Amino acid sequence: MITIICIIVFLIGYILISIEQYIKISKTAVSLLVGVVLWLLVGISETGHIATSLGETSQEIFELIIFLLSAMTLVEILTHYGLFDVVYRKLIELRIKDKVQFFIITCIAFIFSAFLDNLTTTIVMIQIASRFFRGHNLLKAGAAIVIAANAGGAFSPIGDVTTTMLWLANKFTTYEVVTQIFLPALTVFLVSSLLIGRTIVTDTVDIIEDATKITKTEWIIILLSLLSFTFPLIMTVFQLPPYLGLLFGLGIVWFAVNVFRSRRHGSTKLAMSIEKFFQKTDISSLYFFVGILLAIGALRHLGILTNISSTIFGNYPSTQRIISGNIFIGLFSAIFDNIPLTAAAIEIVKTNISSLWTLLAFTVGVGGSLLIIGSAPGIIAMTLIKDLTFLKYLRIATVPALLAYVTGIIVWFIQYTLLG
Repeated sequence: MITIICIIVFLIGYILISIEQYIKISKTAVSLLVGVVLWLLVGISETGHIATSLGETSQEIFELIIFLLSAMTLVEILTHYGLFDVVYRKLIELRIKDKVQFFIITCIAFIFSAFLDNLTTTIVMIQIASRFFRGHNLLKAGAAIVIAANAGGAFSPIGDVTTTMLWLANKFTTYEVVTQIFLPALTVFLVSSLLIGRTIVTDTVDIIEDATKITKTEWIIILLSLLSFTFPLIMTVFQLPPYLGLLFGLGIVWFAVNVFRSRRHGSTKLAMSIEKFFQKTDISSLYFFVGILLAIGALRHLGILTNISSTIFGNYPSTQRIISGNIFIGLFSAIFDNIPLTAAAIEIVKTNISSLWTLLAFTVGVGGSLLIIGSAPGIIAMTLIKDLTFLKYLRIATVPALLAYVTGIIVWFIQYTLLG
């Protein structure tokens, strides 16, 4: 009974978040209420048996919030020191049209996501996109960046958390996931970008602003900030959580700013302290994440997500059942968190065929793009671009994302049929 009530509460919250623009109730308020109410219901029904699950959920929340807070602070630093202005001027000087600008930005998002991660890439690329686009064009660019980042992260062991999970579980090697998923992921990026990009209209007048000279010292700060985004990868080598890498990078940048500022006098960009950047961070977006993760944690504790995976795959799935199961898991990941769905699949599916596991990495990574709250990049995009609501993303990106998803699976199946 409690499971049914929790599902109803979750769905009501889901609906309220999706119609935020009509009911004028903050999605952050709804997510926090839903997350806490679900745990209250769990606590009422299972007094004394939730400490471990709630502790695991709290750890996930801590790690993600610290990661986001650090990443958003570093992006604010890069903004303050003029990196994005430089990128903007360089592209504007090329005199390229809005649609070409759109494609370049989404292409960079696809590539960067494989080398950094899809969440960091989304934060950075939306900041860049906001320099070029306004209004509906910005909404389309933001949606396309989410899809491109998720696609790019799917074929890299470090690009998406679920791909990393499967990689660490020795379900495939780096070579296997790159060679087997690159073409399907590229297909998703191309199909979605072309479908969304064709609706970009030339409604913005790009102005070449006067170049602000960036000093050598300021370039050092910029380079250190960019370098910080590579530290999470280094941490994974030592089996440490990625957020430690960003904290380490932020600490280095903070230290460098203080040292350079103490040696310079006068009005420079170094005059602004790092503490000021914290004030620019969108705290409401972080609380939204907290609410969503609390809700997902409660559903996971109740075994709902595991039951979904079990129902899809069955007890002793055949190869055909695994393939179809992977496809359906990808669709479910647009609604539910793909991490517990993937974790359950790892326990349920017994196969050593690497191409089936790489398909799972692809589907859960890309499937989250079907709805804006289906992936962390989608949620952060919704918080960074205030007008990018659930329904607007649904109208702009869901059909292109679904067509891209299906096309990518077809490409994977052709590869699987020809190469095994």
